[in-house]
Amino acid sequence: TSLQSAVLRKRADPYSLPPAQVFAKQRAFSLCSLQTAFVTDKPQPSELRGSSCQVQRSLNYLSQGIDLSGIEVIENDLLFIARARLEVENQAKRLLEQGVETQNPTQVGTALQVFHNLGTLKDTIAIVVDGYCASLEENISNALDIKVLTQPSQTITRGMYGYTLAYIRTVSHQLASPCWGMWHIPKVPSSVLATCYIHLYWMTGKLCILYSGWYIHMLFILYNDLWKRLQQYSQNIQSNFNASGSTDLFAELQQMEDDAQDIFMQKKQDYDPEKALKDSLQSYEAAYLSKSLSRLFDPINLVFPPGGRNPPSTDELYSIIKTIASELNVASVDPHLSLAVSKNVAKTVQLYGVKSEQLLSTQGDASQVIGPLTEGQRRNVAVVNSLYRLHQSVLKVVSSQVSFPAAAEQTIATALKTIHDLMGNAVQPLLDSVGDSIEAIIITMHQEDFSGSGKPDVPCSLYMKELQGFIARVMSDYFRHFECSDFVFDSTETIAQRAIELFIRNASLLRPLGEGGKMRLAADFAQMELAVAPLCRRVSDLGKSYRLLRAFRPLLFQTSEHIANSPAVGDIIPFSIILQFLFTRAPPELKSPFQRAEWSIARYSQWLDDHPSEKDRLILIRGALEAYVQSVRSREGKEFAPVYPIMVQLLQKATSTIQ
Repeated sequence: TSLQSAVLRKRADPYSLPPAQVFAKQRAFSLCSLQTAFVTDKPQPSELRGSSCQVQRSLNYLSQGIDLSGIEVIENDLLFIARARLEVENQAKRLLEQGVETQNPTQVGTALQVFHNLGTLKDTIAIVVDGYCASLEENISNALDIKVLTQPSQTITRGMYGYTLAYIRTVSHQLASPCWGMWHIPKVPSSVLATCYIHLYWMTGKLCILYSGWYIHMLFILYNDLWKRLQQYSQNIQSNFNASGSTDLFAELQQMEDDAQDIFMQKKQDYDPEKALKDSLQSYEAAYLSKSLSRLFDPINLVFPPGGRNPPSTDELYSIIKTIASELNVASVDPHLSLAVSKNVAKTVQLYGVKSEQLLSTQGDASQVIGPLTEGQRRNVAVVNSLYRLHQSVLKVVSSQVSFPAAAEQTIATALKTIHDLMGNAVQPLLDSVGDSIEAIIITMHQEDFSGSGKPDVPCSLYMKELQGFIARVMSDYFRHFECSDFVFDSTETIAQRAIELFIRNASLLRPLGEGGKMRLAADFAQMELAVAPLCRRVSDLGKSYRLLRAFRPLLFQTSEHIANSPAVGDIIPFSIILQFLFTRAPPELKSPFQRAEWSIARYSQWLDDHPSEKDRLILIRGALEAYVQSVRSREGKEFAPVYPIMVQLLQKATSTIQ
């Protein structure tokens, strides 16, 4: 038949078919295969329209290796499938981003499962991780950009270190958030594959991009913390692998982990990551310290204008203290930085002292104690009060610091000592004038007559009344204007001690001294306590001077033998003072040391100030006694004054005690 002949003809030459027929037959064969598979595992219409990632995976599998373009019947369906796939991918990406941001492992696991079903897990994770790495690198560069760090808008309000640390926290959060989210993929059998892949992906070098460049020291501590988390998670994976029997794959992952660990962990045992971090920030620290010193100096230069004559006001001083406190608080994050900033604070305190010293009045009217306060004295009082407020405020700021290094505290304390010394220098001319006036008043007691034998008509001598009035006026007119009462009392107590010593020195030189004079002098001793009381908190706080005043008064009415044997002699009262006092009980031939040397009382008092050694004073007294012996022998006298042997015996005792 014709059919048989046609078949035989085709079988004899199978390769003579036209190419179009071959292509058509291939398309027909592929379509039959697709139809067979589609009939076997075909999706329902509701599933096809539901944008399911599982349906998309099935369709991809069915059409894998098959070109369906040009088939008009399914063109609309293919277009819908492509759109549905794009929608599924977008939803999965949003879900992944949200899950990583909120650290929700359920959302992260669901998104990764979708990408796994779509067959784009590797590419998607690569894009996400690369995006975080790029963002991380950009934030690190911005955080350590010296131009940004030194901008006034940032450094003034927060300080360079505070600004940098804020960026580091942001960088840490951006690195930790995706890691934390990925490590919390739900540990269910359907997500084990994704979990392994994420771990493998991070272990194969994506974190190594962070290791490159100069910022490795900044992230080293962060790496160690992250690596600990990776190791902990690795242990969990190992248990999962052991349970599933996939030991070969885990061994490969473990080898990768060991290799990566060598990258992050330093080989040197003495390597200090914190020191390495600080070393890498030296240039930034120098820039910060320069800016910090400028911020500290600016308010001081502002309140001390050229040609100014007045110290800063309370509000202006507060702004300076506020700046100092701010700098110390910002630097408290690191002991080394605190020490460096404390040196800047010390320079600031010293600058304040230099500026204040230039305001002090050094003219003669600054030390006058005759009339009311002069303009120069008022300005000096204002300067001292300003220095005192600065001193106390800085002490308060330092004491409020938590874990403040001892070296930093000592640095500031040294600077504050210069302020205290400057306060003393500012007040010293006034103190010297007061001391000189007190000495001049006390020495006038030699102008009064203490030789009488009758009972005195007045409770105290005229010089004592003048002394009491002068001290009361000085404290009221001059020293009460100082706010630093403790500092003033520390200074005036020295004046009170000096006044008592001068009073006893001059009282021991009074010649002649009658019984009435002794009674008046005893009253002066009692009034002396009242006279120096305004100069101190309590008279008893004057210590040795107060005990000397109390111990000497009873000796006025004792015999020479009792005086020499008094336990107070040599212990409270110096031997030289008692020997001077015994001269007042001797006849005129036994001259006092100043009389033998033909000195005035004032010159002798000055000599005693220049020779505080008891040995020198006793030598001068011995010379006076030896001169008396020679005078007695020269006039062929037969006996010495009754007090002479007592004085010689006391002098020998004093000499042996000193030796």
